[in-house]
Amino acid sequence: MNRSPVTRLAVPLWLAHAFRAQRGPVPWSAVCRGALAAGPLLLAGLLLGQPADGVLAAIGAMLAGINDRPGSRRASVRRLGVPALAGALGLLVGTYAGQGLAAVPLTLALTALGLVAGGVSAVGPVASAAGTQLLVAAAVGAGMPAAESGWQRALAFLAGAGWLLVLRLALPTPGSLAGDFRFDGERAAVADVYDAIAALVDAAGGERATARRAALTAALDHAQDALTGPRLRRYAFTGAGSHRYAVRDAFTGAGWRRYVARDTFAGAGWRRYVARDAFAGPRLRRYAGSAAERRLHARFAAALPLAEAATALHWAGEPVPARAAEGPRRLAAAVRGDFGPGPLPAPHLPDARLRARGGTPMVPALRALDDALLRAAEAFDRGEGAERGLLGRRRGVRHALRAALGAGGREYGLRVALCFGASAAIAQALHHTRWYGQHAHWYWLPATAVFLVKPDLGPLASRVLCRAAGTVLGAVVFAGLAALLPRPAGLIALVAVCGAVVPVATRHFAALTAVVTVLVLALVMAGGEPQASVSRIGETLLACALVLVVGHLPMPGKRGGGVTDRLAAAGGAAHAYLLHVLGDTDDRAERWALRREAYRTLAEARTAIAVSAAELPALARHTAGTDAVAEELERLVDTTTACAVHLDDSGRLTPRHLRQLREAVGELERRGVRVPLPTAA
Repeated sequence: MNRSPVTRLAVPLWLAHAFRAQRGPVPWSAVCRGALAAGPLLLAGLLLGQPADGVLAAIGAMLAGINDRPGSRRASVRRLGVPALAGALGLLVGTYAGQGLAAVPLTLALTALGLVAGGVSAVGPVASAAGTQLLVAAAVGAGMPAAESGWQRALAFLAGAGWLLVLRLALPTPGSLAGDFRFDGERAAVADVYDAIAALVDAAGGERATARRAALTAALDHAQDALTGPRLRRYAFTGAGSHRYAVRDAFTGAGWRRYVARDTFAGAGWRRYVARDAFAGPRLRRYAGSAAERRLHARFAAALPLAEAATALHWAGEPVPARAAEGPRRLAAAVRGDFGPGPLPAPHLPDARLRARGGTPMVPALRALDDALLRAAEAFDRGEGAERGLLGRRRGVRHALRAALGAGGREYGLRVALCFGASAAIAQALHHTRWYGQHAHWYWLPATAVFLVKPDLGPLASRVLCRAAGTVLGAVVFAGLAALLPRPAGLIALVAVCGAVVPVATRHFAALTAVVTVLVLALVMAGGEPQASVSRIGETLLACALVLVVGHLPMPGKRGGGVTDRLAAAGGAAHAYLLHVLGDTDDRAERWALRREAYRTLAEARTAIAVSAAELPALARHTAGTDAVAEELERLVDTTTACAVHLDDSGRLTPRHLRQLREAVGELERRGVRVPLPTAA
């Protein structure tokens, strides 16, 4: 009996996105930091007779807690410190502007501040967080009148954020007491890179290979971020020119010996390599301080040629022997345990017929994998030799200005300025007409608009739905708790509990909104203000409507500027990588750095495209087809990586490499992206 298939209604992307939440283990260390931050700061302010300063310090700690994401201690200095400084500046400017300007000049000043902060937010995640805190703190400073001076309020805010940063740097995390206390996530991040390499090698030639290659890019990005930041010690290591090292026979576990260069797979034997310092040379500059840090940096740098070889295997599209992934897995375990890798699997010998006729594209990639394993074993033994340029991204003031003043920065700056300025004007009008009742502040509406206009928090429709639902839930919960809890002890305990829940609530915007709503309402009441749940719901719904209207307004220039800018950056990085690989230079460290930047910019473009695709149809249509451009750019970078590996092996490209390069470049040109090939290709 035939049954008619049941037609399922497809949920629109903009609606489905509102129900997505990040998953992962509970960050107990961040939960503890949150519990020790806002609540104790509020208690200290009340005990010292300075409730206003206690409230501002708790707000600073709360905003810093929102940015307290998993990662290393060194990365947290910039991730928490830069937005905190921006927030203190915003509070200073907002306080003095609110005290000295009338309603119209104040609105114009806040609009101009929104324009600047919006453009700056296009530079990157840290700059985006800094722009958010700048505007939120400015709204609080202007819309929450107080007897304290602007500098006093800014110092209180900065003290609260600084207290959470001190907790982040000082408190141990699970597993840190068993090893070097200074490391918090760095070793795990580098080990995840080796695991991702092994997973990609396993998946080569299969359906999951593309997803595994994307996972490898994400692991490399995370490790690169974890290792960049303030050095753990001051003194440096400098390298000399290229020279040979005595290294351990990593494949047999024997004692120290020098490798002799022989034909790669000649006869029955296997290649013994010349172990050269691939990282040393005139470009090696000042490096990390402690021996443990140098060792970890060297192990990250040693993963880059392995990732290159694994990508070449993925491009070849042929299954790989299972034991080929065993070496990266042993290296991953060695990084996690901070010990030597021990004996590694012997290189895989291809079939004699493949060796006789030069093999398939898989053969050079396998040889590159074996060579990279040997170099990794050498790096694990020496514990030194990584180049600082392989760790950080090569982005300076010029890149920041280009991002802030580009199409994406201009479009985002205009929308933020309109939302922030209009919400401030409406809030002041409602305040002067006593729509708020007896409340002396009007900051909630512009502060809500700032969070709603942030595209890095998800698509516009998803942000509006989550913000409205979270505010209603948080306000209702707080109204019930405020009627039951004693004051001020109950409010202090509620602030401490909410601070502890913030790190978990950041996984979903609605949950984060609900927790922050309860926390802020408790802080305001602890500072002496009456309960304000109903008015907060009304202001939030008004901000949602305002941001929806501004989000659909036509703007000067082409829509989707953020996606366009990121695709342009990805195309430029791919072109620079291609030119280097097909050029005459043999600087492998430069090649690996360019390869990292190419894949990283592609990942950023992919994220922006996914967010844009989940917008309402009226907005999503402006970036239709950009996912196909990103796919072609990834194909080009994968092919470039395979070309680099093959040129290292034989010194010339095969017809297949040249054909796929030309096909990828041609398809990009048909889609409006020009990546010219060198004349040699």
